[in-house]
Amino acid sequence: FCKYLEQCFGQSLKERGVVVGFDARAHPPSGGSSRRFASLAAAVFSYRGVPVHLFCDITPTPFVPFAVSHLGLCAGVMVTASHNPKQDNGYKVYWENGAQIVPPHDKGISVAIEANLEPWPESWDITSLSHSPLLKDPFQDIHTEYYRTIQQHCHHRDINKSSEVKIVHTSVHGVGHAFVQSAFKAFDLRPPYAVEEQKDPDPEFPTVKYPNPEEGKGVLTLSFALAEREGATVVLANDPDADRLAVSEQQKGGQWRVFSGNELGALLGWWVYQCWKQTNPDQSTVKSVYMLASTVSSKILRAIALKEGFHFEETLTGFKWMGNRARELLDQNKIVLFAFEEAIGYMCGSAVLDKDGVSAAAIAGEMTSYLAAKNITLSQQLTAVYEEWVSHTHTHTHAVTTHCCLRGVGLTHTYTHTLSTRMYFPEPNVLYTLSLCLSLSLSLCLSLSLSLSLCLSLSVSL
Repeated sequence: FCKYLEQCFGQSLKERGVVVGFDARAHPPSGGSSRRFASLAAAVFSYRGVPVHLFCDITPTPFVPFAVSHLGLCAGVMVTASHNPKQDNGYKVYWENGAQIVPPHDKGISVAIEANLEPWPESWDITSLSHSPLLKDPFQDIHTEYYRTIQQHCHHRDINKSSEVKIVHTSVHGVGHAFVQSAFKAFDLRPPYAVEEQKDPDPEFPTVKYPNPEEGKGVLTLSFALAEREGATVVLANDPDADRLAVSEQQKGGQWRVFSGNELGALLGWWVYQCWKQTNPDQSTVKSVYMLASTVSSKILRAIALKEGFHFEETLTGFKWMGNRARELLDQNKIVLFAFEEAIGYMCGSAVLDKDGVSAAAIAGEMTSYLAAKNITLSQQLTAVYEEWVSHTHTHTHAVTTHCCLRGVGLTHTYTHTLSTRMYFPEPNVLYTLSLCLSLSLSLCLSLSLSLSLCLSLSVSL
């Protein structure tokens, strides 16, 4: 990666530098850990004369892209395996725009790796790293600036201060606990109850089979038990590197509802837009507002956009596409309010051009407090969102619909294909776009043929 950066940035790399962060994963038998891998990466950059901003302690993944943008760096590295099994680890790369790499950089890095399979001897020397004049610790600066920045999303501080809503938070043995507590403090929210058995980092993830809050109730058993003991009605859960967020709410019958990624995307999208609209009464500016979602995610944001007048775009699957598209829009002086993917990833605002479970947790906390002040639950508000905007999309989206209604014989079937308002596909993915269009066409043809076959079958039977 260092060699590829040298090719791309030249002398600028030695002036601007990179940032390196790490989570709490470790494998004691081998001596390997995210911290050690991060130090090795920093040693490589330092050896090549590149300034390195190496976090002194574990950090959430979103802090790395935030640091890239805030410090004007050439690139960022985060050593993490996110929500994957304990035996895994990984190396996540961000480009100078603060977003994950996309073509052609992924190919360029791959070629550079193949050309440098033999490690440089100096890159194993991490003992002298702490004395290097090229090494800096960005932890305090980024910590301070991050929480200052996310406060722009705090719109109801008075309600937050007086709210009696009780919320439970679990970091699932990852890095999120202290950072989410700080985010709640930045919003003047009541501190969430922490699941003691899961709040401290533990690379063994001893209380869960998989450290992935997307798994739902299997990961949240301890959270639900704590909530019931304390009288809390909402549970927030981060994955181990705190870039994703899951939310659950206790229902009237005592059972727990775990919101899907699409459902929480609908709630957060609604909330972020409502807050923006309240602080921007001049509706002429709405034409500069954008929201994004991946093609595999719910189209609820499109429905809201059609009624409210802002822009909605779809991207390819993965936050790397949304982050890069957001950067392009920001460079055009557009406002990117929100982006999400169904795999419980949310980007609230544009300070971090990637999913961010820390800011999303605080924003979800404020939304919960605001609704509670009006005696509205999250589930009730979700229903209200669907009732207002899903009914709207039924009359305003461009749909190709074929009906096969066989009345009088007890058979009615409808095939519906709804095309998006706008789909954003970068140039290198023309073939993907064509294949997607082809698949939609084939799907429509299949629906028509099925309708025809049903009609023919009925004719034969008659």
